[in-house]
Amino acid sequence: MPQNTDITAKNSETQAIGYKQRLNSWAIARLLPDTQREIVARFRSRSDADGYVQHLRQMIPNASFTVVFDCQ
Repeated sequence: MPQNTDITAKNSETQAIGYKQRLNSWAIARLLPDTQREIVARFRSRSDADGYVQHLRQMIPNASFTVVFDCQ
């Protein structure tokens, strides 16, 4: 089967990275002072993110975490 040689390697790497980033659209953000946030983890599904945020709240009860949809 002939391969498509029209697409450069750099272009295909860029497309692969973009696709991989789009897979993990749910994120857990830790709320910091001065209305800043830090992304702690990324997930493919909302239910996975909700489960992990419950775990984080048990492990670090004095920190504030929230589940966000990160459309890049």
